Amino acid sequence: MKSYLNTYFDNFRGFSKEIWVLTLITYINRAGAMVMLFLTKYLHESLFFSLTEIGWMLVCIGVGALFGNWLGGKLTDITGFYTVMLSSLFLTGFGIIAIMFLYDFVEICIGLFLVTAIADTYKPAMYVAVSNFTNKKNRTRALTLVRLAVNLGIISGPIIAGLVIKKDNYDMLFWIDGITCILAITIFMLLIDESKMYKARKMIHRKNKKELNSKPASILNDSNFLIFLFASFLTAFLFFQLFTTIPLYNSEKLKLTELQIGLLLSLNGLLVFLFEMPLIGFLEKTEIDATKIILFGAAFMTSGFFFLLFSNSIVFLIISILLITIGQILLFSFSNTFAFTRAISGHEGKYMAFYAMSFSAAQILSPKIGLIVIDNYNYFSNWLLMSIIGLIGISLYYLLDKNIRQETTLKNLNQSIA
Repeated sequence: MKSYLNTYFDNFRGFSKEIWVLTLITYINRAGAMVMLFLTKYLHESLFFSLTEIGWMLVCIGVGALFGNWLGGKLTDITGFYTVMLSSLFLTGFGIIAIMFLYDFVEICIGLFLVTAIADTYKPAMYVAVSNFTNKKNRTRALTLVRLAVNLGIISGPIIAGLVIKKDNYDMLFWIDGITCILAITIFMLLIDESKMYKARKMIHRKNKKELNSKPASILNDSNFLIFLFASFLTAFLFFQLFTTIPLYNSEKLKLTELQIGLLLSLNGLLVFLFEMPLIGFLEKTEIDATKIILFGAAFMTSGFFFLLFSNSIVFLIISILLITIGQILLFSFSNTFAFTRAISGHEGKYMAFYAMSFSAAQILSPKIGLIVIDNYNYFSNWLLMSIIGLIGISLYYLLDKNIRQETTLKNLNQSIA
């Protein structure tokens, strides 16, 4: 046990101060993002909107996320990640507070779209910022560290929100959410040296200048990155079922209590917290290609949904969640790294934006399509559909791995001839 703990904490060493600051503000930002967690309840019970109207409001949030990721990538490449992150946190803070003063359907739709779009410009800028303060040896661990902060924020956020709502004070929820964004800005400005950030950015650009001649000039011309994006969308589509249709299945078909359902969801978070960093730390030291690890991740996640086809007990369900969680760890950690290393120098923001957009699109479509299939057919049909989608994702990742190996071989051959 002591040996494991030492190994576990070793994986948190070797990061620069900037990485820890970015991790801290990301945690504060996610822990404070509690309005969105209870937005449906607030709109339905406090403002008395119908479920259909709330559905359209959630669509506005999804579209805002897509637009925000795209815009964030463009702005990051033009102005740099420091300016984008600072502006996003500042405007989001005041934007969330402003939403509490909106009561009209159209006003709220526009407000949610704008706030989500502004908030999601943060994501591609944050990815680029983290990558610029790491190297090849610790980049995946650093991105995993930030994802860990996001998960911890998601866990602690609802607890704080629940205590606030218990007193029937939704207004306080908006204020806390907005203030945490401003708090993150303050920490950011006090602990991060802007000149150092731009110096790091310039060093990266000089180091990767040769890549401009070896990589496609546009994402649309980069067929391998397009394959990666579509495969990422499909696997993210599967992952979001974990928080939408699977809990519903646990309740309706397996007749589990809310406590049991909550514990099963907590199992996912607990496994990620305990094993993600050690596993990523181990894999970073191996010679296994990122595309191959991603392929294995897709296989684990898909096998989790195959188990759901035969799930008639909680044992099968636990095995399913275990497989999905292993897939999640392998997939998302190394996908972040692949997206950044694939990017052309000076266009990292654009590449990370498109990667983030694949998740936003999956988050919009996954619950909607899953629920339609369940409503018109049954749960078995939904798990079968997800298994087929997973197999398509595996095929695409296999093709990607094959193409990247051929691309690397050809590049090495050209270098040896030169």
